[in-house]
Amino acid sequence: MNILLLADAFDSLTQRVYAELGDHGHSVVVEQVPHRADVAGIVGRHRPDLILAPVLTAVVPREVCSAYPCLVVHPGPPGDRGPSSVDRAVHEGVREWGVTVFQAAEETGAGDVWATVACQVPAVAKSDLYRNEIADAALEAVRLAVERVASGTYVPVPQEPMAQTHPYFRQELRRIDWESDPTETVLRKLRAADSRPGVLDTLLGEEWYLYGGHFEDRLTGAPGELLATRAGALCRATADGAVWIPQLRRRGGPEEPPGLKLPATLALGARLPRLPEATAPLDLADDRCTWTDIRYREDGRTGFLRFSFPGGAMSTTHCRRLLAAYRYARSRPVSVLVLGGGRDFFSNGIHLNVIEAAADPAEESWANINAMDDLVHAVLTTTDRLVVSALGGNAAAGGVMLALAADEVWCRAGVVLNPHYRLMGLYGSEYWTYSLPRRVGAGTAERLMDDALPVSAVAAEGIGLVDRVVDSAPGEFGAQVAALAVHLADTPAARARIAAKKAEREQDEARKPLAAHREEELARMRAVLFDRAAPYHARRRAFVRKEPAGRGRRAVGAPGIGGK
Repeated sequence: MNILLLADAFDSLTQRVYAELGDHGHSVVVEQVPHRADVAGIVGRHRPDLILAPVLTAVVPREVCSAYPCLVVHPGPPGDRGPSSVDRAVHEGVREWGVTVFQAAEETGAGDVWATVACQVPAVAKSDLYRNEIADAALEAVRLAVERVASGTYVPVPQEPMAQTHPYFRQELRRIDWESDPTETVLRKLRAADSRPGVLDTLLGEEWYLYGGHFEDRLTGAPGELLATRAGALCRATADGAVWIPQLRRRGGPEEPPGLKLPATLALGARLPRLPEATAPLDLADDRCTWTDIRYREDGRTGFLRFSFPGGAMSTTHCRRLLAAYRYARSRPVSVLVLGGGRDFFSNGIHLNVIEAAADPAEESWANINAMDDLVHAVLTTTDRLVVSALGGNAAAGGVMLALAADEVWCRAGVVLNPHYRLMGLYGSEYWTYSLPRRVGAGTAERLMDDALPVSAVAAEGIGLVDRVVDSAPGEFGAQVAALAVHLADTPAARARIAAKKAEREQDEARKPLAAHREEELARMRAVLFDRAAPYHARRRAFVRKEPAGRGRRAVGAPGIGGK
């Protein structure tokens, strides 16, 4: 079918719908619909067989709904109507939720149901839930709905006429009462607002939005008291315990623009009082229930280096800390080392928010790129063991190249990869000119970079970008990866591959040294980073401040790699 996706933004769910429908043989075009856009005009340019709205706040006009099959993807079960559906589900602590695909109708959310799929709601942040369980259910529901539309025989099911339409979930409902709210309540409020809009709160006499929420098992204090810092996060006491808050954003005022979402201690800057740094060892005991963004453990001859940075963004500091952890892991007597393995983002490369907040964004960009390069170089030059990148969540730009530095790349089936830099106006680094062609060939590497389109895990496996696709629920990926990696470490094939690695690296180095790849990439990057008129700076600013990057619509519709 010729399918038109209408969406507010080309977000993770829209990208996944686009990529996976393409994998199933459909011709798919995405149109980002700005506020008050001429939806009828946009649709008229394409004349599709089917319109799908995965993430759309604009109303689809009656003339469009009457002329084309038009389906809306709603992140809630049948009968749930209105915005903030996932926010409410997490805030109220429900255990099961769902996704409904219904016919667009004049009354928002009241159309006949084409498909619905239930999903579990684990105790995770809203954004994590949205990219994983909600997205899995959405894709299953979308595929089913598309099949039913194509059949021409399915009759959609009317919704209950008395279903309640919920209003937008306002900040008054999210407020934390630090004096009386127990830890579990605080966590639900924080998780329900991540990654937007955050929980508006008063901190050190100013208004801030709080992002993220993680349990702390030992530190305690007076309710609302700031207790400690760890890796840029703040620990704050609740009525009966404490929570970790990794990110903050200053609200701003009538004459002051809102701040950027940043690591909490960086956001506070000089306002931050002197607090103890509650360091956590890399090999944190399994019985500890506390937050840390980098952990290491071993199972026999297999090491597991897990990391999880908010939004998948890696600042200069994140990169240097992860490099130090990698060097520690590399010193351990293991034959297989697994990077990642968590349930959300693997990495999205450099931290654009931290860069934008820096006194000199060009210098910070340069430092961040070089820190990423140092990390990737350490992985590429590891020749005494096998390294596996385990992607339980999406990856983009330099994050994809970090994954490709390993000997094998394993992805959960729902992962979406964006192995390109062009949309941010960058040439890219992280040794992509070595790693990407090595895996997929020069022609496909060039096409991936030029098309700048998302690639599903299944399509990535088909072109050699990924070695293994693990079909698992989000919460089960880590355990499946662990079992596979432990088995791999015990195989004769692994020992043979390790024995051959050093010679293969030396052969590649003789053909073209890694230093030459880095020098060439960084020369292209430096020319952009230190040119204040380069598009990168405007695009970065628009991205982090949620502003339009330029005028006009953006259509995405060239066939994706693996799509048809």
